[in-house]
Amino acid sequence: MRIDIATAPGSHPRPNEDWTAVATPAAGSGGTLVALDGVTPPPNGDGCAHGVPWFTARLGGALTELSASRREMSLADVLAESIRRTADAHRDTCDLSHPRTPQATVVMVRWDSDTVEHLVLSDSTLLLESPDGEVRAVVDDRLDRVPRSVRRQAAATDALRNAEGGFFTAAADPDVAAKAVTGRTPAAQVRTAVALTDGAARWVEVFREGDWADALALVRKSGPQELIDRVRAAESADPDGVAFRRGKPYDDATVVYVEP
Repeated sequence: MRIDIATAPGSHPRPNEDWTAVATPAAGSGGTLVALDGVTPPPNGDGCAHGVPWFTARLGGALTELSASRREMSLADVLAESIRRTADAHRDTCDLSHPRTPQATVVMVRWDSDTVEHLVLSDSTLLLESPDGEVRAVVDDRLDRVPRSVRRQAAATDALRNAEGGFFTAAADPDVAAKAVTGRTPAAQVRTAVALTDGAARWVEVFREGDWADALALVRKSGPQELIDRVRAAESADPDGVAFRRGKPYDDATVVYVEP
């Protein structure tokens, strides 16, 4: 088994709001991968006294524990219960009804000798490579379907956040777990799994330096940090987002590479 992880904050002094973990063996066999991308709150706050890093650590810890120890639970059920636990940890002190209450995108993978399960919620990406080298990107593209003109307006975007006809993130409502993109693949058909938060996926989605197969090949050969370094170089070459329009000049970036 090979496991490689790299993560880097987008800009200082703001903390890295991504969170990731890999646990193996999970429930005595196989393993589990969790990668979260915390959603940066607006300047006027999110109704929470704790902040996004606290939230992603709480949610990520619960996801890792349950996915690793409770194989009888589906990944969607693991996500629902983890959201519930995290919400219970601060519902008495924070306004969980705030549209920007701390929240995160989610990628989860769990595998054993028979099956590879996956879950993706919001705009992080999971790459699954077959033994013959074919790379499949598992994405939740609902945010991408929101017109760019709408996404430039915070209030208009928030009206679609965790709402039918909009897009979904892991926040305070366990029911959004049912909206996640999920699936199961025979273990013999998966050679590699790579989780990318959107800050790392920029190499493909924003800067068009290569396709998903190129990204996976780069990470395999040179490691996750090399992909992040190339994203940083592309961001620095266009610091004002003139050539490549994007929401933030620099973004937190996390890459997790696993050969089960």
